[in-house]
Amino acid sequence: MSKSYLTPNQVAKLLMVSPATVRQWAEKGELKALLTPGGHRRFLPEDIELFALQRGLTLNSRDSGALRVLIVDDDEQIRVYLEQLLACYPSQVVTQTASNGFMAGVIVNEFCPHVILLDLMMPGLNGFQVCTDLKASPSTRNIRVIAMTGYPSADNVEAIIDAGAEACLSKPFSSELLRQQLGLIKVEAV
Repeated sequence: MSKSYLTPNQVAKLLMVSPATVRQWAEKGELKALLTPGGHRRFLPEDIELFALQRGLTLNSRDSGALRVLIVDDDEQIRVYLEQLLACYPSQVVTQTASNGFMAGVIVNEFCPHVILLDLMMPGLNGFQVCTDLKASPSTRNIRVIAMTGYPSADNVEAIIDAGAEACLSKPFSSELLRQQLGLIKVEAV
């Protein structure tokens, strides 16, 4: 009897994380993985389901719709740029934007994002506090947070990762890096 195995990319899509995150979980022993003779990781669907259940994660199934991304940045040019960039993936991504941390909190409850692209340095409620608040609440703690900053000091990066962000991107970052972080698949023109 043959079993159906999943690749790291397939698991990343199911868990709505980047393939790098899946590899890190496997390397740390948090996510059970099998190694092929060629050294590639493979995952059993039941192990992924158990991992998701233990972590309170929702599995992304085909019928669950597009990835919902909330863009939070006080710089309008960056919000518009990211919104236009993600519009290139109309069947894969739906976006909303917020210009400050308070507005983000309101939108989170209505939009229920899977991922938040979060600027660190905003007036009022900054990205560090937004991330801390999100991760403290049972209803929002599983939202992925990808921080963005024009001030990528070691202290800032460490502080936001400690607050619960999965990554901190240094502005300006490439569209390819963002695509990888979001686990988006390029659709080639035919």
